[in-house]
Amino acid sequence: MPAIRVLIADDHGIVRAGIRSLLESCEDIEVVGEAADGWEAIEQAIRLRPDVVLMDIAMPRLRGVEATYEIRQRLPRVRVLALTVHDREEYFFAMLKAGGSGYVLKEGEPEELLAAIRAAYRGDAYLSPAVTRAILDDYLGRQGEQLTHDDDRLTLRQKEVLQLVVEGKSTREIAEILCLSVKTVEKHRSNIMRKLGLQNWRELMRYAVRKGLIELELDEP
Repeated sequence: MPAIRVLIADDHGIVRAGIRSLLESCEDIEVVGEAADGWEAIEQAIRLRPDVVLMDIAMPRLRGVEATYEIRQRLPRVRVLALTVHDREEYFFAMLKAGGSGYVLKEGEPEELLAAIRAAYRGDAYLSPAVTRAILDDYLGRQGEQLTHDDDRLTLRQKEVLQLVVEGKSTREIAEILCLSVKTVEKHRSNIMRKLGLQNWRELMRYAVRKGLIELELDEP
C-alpha cells in the first residue's frame, strides 16, 4: 500500500518541523512538502499533488479557509485537514463550507492527528473531540435560546429591522426601505440590542449567525 502523501501548510517553521518529525516516524505517511502561507500552499498542492494537506487557518498572504477553497476547486481529489488553535464554530463551519475534510486542534494528542490524516485519506471526515464538545455546547446553548423564545421578545417591526441590519443596511437605508424616520430606526436598533442582551456589533453578528439570519461567506481568491 502506498504511503499517504502529506503537504504541511503552517506559517511557523518550528511547528512545521515538529509535525514533519511526527509524520516521518510513521511508515504509512510521507511528507512531500511544506508551505508557509496560503498562496504557497496552493502552489505546492498543484505541483506536488499530495493526498492530504494539513492547513493552518491563520496564515499570511491568504488565509487557510480561502486556500482550502482554492485547492478543492482545482484539485477535488486532494483532502484538506484544518490543523489549528481555533476551536470556535465559525471557523469549523467556514472550513467545512470551503471543502475541508476534517478539523484538528493543535492542542490535541499526536495520535489524533495521525488518525485524522488516515481518515481523510480514506475519504472519511474527522472532527477533533474538543471541537465536537464546543459545537455540542453551542447547539445546547441555541436550544436554550429557543426554549426562552428570545426572538419573541422582538416585535415584527424589530425583526424586520434586525434582518436589514445584519444584511449590512445603513440606518438611512433601513428607514427608506421600511418608510420610517431615521430616529425611529435608531430607537428600534437600541431596543433590539437591549431585548436580546447584546452589547455590541460583534455580539449581534454572532447572534445572527447562530440564528441563521446570515451565513459566513468565503471570498474567492
